[in-house]
Amino acid sequence: MISSSHRLVVPVSAASPIDPPLPDGRTLVVRGSLQRDLLRLGIVPCAVVTLALTGWFTHIRLNTLEAAFDAEGEAVARQVAAMSDLSLYAGDLPALQNVANAALRGGQVTRVEISNNAGIYVTAGPKAPPLAQLRMFTAPVTLREASRASAFSPAGSTAAGEAPIGLVQTFRDTTSYTHERTRSLMAGIGVGLIALLAAWAWVRHTARTVTRPLRRISRTVAALEAGQFDARCDLVTTDTQAADIEAGRPIGTPRARHELATLAHDINRLADRLQRNRQRSEDKVREATAVALQRMAEAEQAALSRARFLAAASHDLRQPLHAMGLFIDGLLPTASAAQRPAVLRLQEGTAFMGVLLDDLLEISRLDAQVLTPSITGVSLAALFDQLDAQHAAGAAESQVRLRWKDQGLAVRTDAALLLRIVGNLVSNAIRHTPAEGAVLVAARRRGSAVRIEVRDNGVGIAPIHQARIFEEFYQVANAERDRRQGFGLGLAICTRIAALLGTRIELCSALQAGSTFSLELPRADPREVPPPAPEAVAPAPLAGLRCLVVDDDPAILDGSRALLQQWGCLVECVASGAEALARMGEAGARFDVVLCDLQLAGDEDGMGVIDATRQLQPDALAVLVSGATGPEVLQRLRQRGVMLLTKPVAPAKLRALLSTRRAGQIA
Repeated sequence: MISSSHRLVVPVSAASPIDPPLPDGRTLVVRGSLQRDLLRLGIVPCAVVTLALTGWFTHIRLNTLEAAFDAEGEAVARQVAAMSDLSLYAGDLPALQNVANAALRGGQVTRVEISNNAGIYVTAGPKAPPLAQLRMFTAPVTLREASRASAFSPAGSTAAGEAPIGLVQTFRDTTSYTHERTRSLMAGIGVGLIALLAAWAWVRHTARTVTRPLRRISRTVAALEAGQFDARCDLVTTDTQAADIEAGRPIGTPRARHELATLAHDINRLADRLQRNRQRSEDKVREATAVALQRMAEAEQAALSRARFLAAASHDLRQPLHAMGLFIDGLLPTASAAQRPAVLRLQEGTAFMGVLLDDLLEISRLDAQVLTPSITGVSLAALFDQLDAQHAAGAAESQVRLRWKDQGLAVRTDAALLLRIVGNLVSNAIRHTPAEGAVLVAARRRGSAVRIEVRDNGVGIAPIHQARIFEEFYQVANAERDRRQGFGLGLAICTRIAALLGTRIELCSALQAGSTFSLELPRADPREVPPPAPEAVAPAPLAGLRCLVVDDDPAILDGSRALLQQWGCLVECVASGAEALARMGEAGARFDVVLCDLQLAGDEDGMGVIDATRQLQPDALAVLVSGATGPEVLQRLRQRGVMLLTKPVAPAKLRALLSTRRAGQIA
């Protein structure tokens, strides 16, 4: 804030018209500073006038000295000529010598010479000073009127006043004259310098008087620009009633206000308005912030409520769906020819519901940030081979040409997550490409990154839909919600996975011009990519595998018992955690696999059973089976390092897990 303990008083000047703005709107360019401009404006005229007057007066003084010096020398020469006319005429040398000596005694001349054409030559004075320091004055010697006497005139003489009878030369030393001239010049220069100094001091004082208010105004404007709207410019004038009385004007006489004071007053009014506007803006911002925070809290509460609802609904749906899948898989081998189509339809419907719940689980896991990508070097050739094996049959069935161009590149990422992203993009491209169309999956080098593109020449996506296709359950051409075309969760999951990998999916599309989905990943050296993992061995037989199933749902227990016994397993089923602990704690009890539900009846928790299994049956494979998919549950299981199977569990997935356990025992 710009403040001061005193006010800056600006004297009132005479009224002056205000210059109108430039009518053509041109920009006025200024250079330097106002103080320097004022100094130049005041000093330059003063310097010119001072130099002119000083030069003029010095010139007059020097001319006066010159005239006086010459006048004195000529006067002495004429005086000597007048005194030596008769002596020169008579040839009286002693008299002429006395006249010359008398002229020297006056001190005005340094040397005197009197001569004529008859050979008379009389001198007085030294010849020591150099001729450069002497100035010569001459005067002719003529006879005076009183000496005109023809009786005494020699034969052939000239009458007085006609022609000179001789010449007088006087010499004056110019040293003192030069010193006086120098003193006059120095005096003139000194007077000029004093005048210039006085003018500079006055102009500087005047410039400061003008620039000090301007600096204060500038500082106030800078403070306002910096957001200090409480800054004010304390600038007042002397046009008060006391000034009216002192000037002899009637009190209240209209008078012009100083322009700088007017400017400061206008700036203060602007600052007041800005401060009021800022206060109003801050009030509005506070109100808007409070409303936004309230809506954010409501949105967070709604999101939590939705998450709890989805988690509860997912668990409640997964429980019967899991039991249904177990029963259907158990019924399928024994179904008759008439029953088999209906059982297959039931299995298909159960599979679709399982896919939907798995997608919801995937979104929950990504939102809960329980997935940690394993970043390694991934060969795009190997990745594209896996994708081609997965989608080649579907592309051939849809009569779509599927082409792959890996360019021998490799990237640093999580192979499984990248496989999920590109696989979903390829599946969508095949689904929306007409027959005889083509889908190209290509990798291109972009500096230190690799750009993976999935291109198709299908129907394209209108700009109005391009931002929304990444939302959950949003589909462009599936208004009838045909489940065979997906549920609208694939791109939402891929977007979250891409963010987890530190990239983003970009879309370039137009109607009837196809679509291009792309993402960029850090480039890796193909030589540093680890070799592919060996192919999985054939599932081992499950006969004799001892399994303990813990679940409070009788339908799930019955379905699990029937399915596991059909595979040749030895199955024991209990409905509570206490029964499971008692059974595992019996002497001689040994289980290879323990399958336990997370949410048991009452206050029992499946995590307690898993912890007890690790102590009582350390060699058993402890697996938690749950339909709960909330972020809190997933975070908790991840922190405890528990293996989780999400309901509904596909029988093939369960059999693969049990086969892994059996293969480990055989090894």
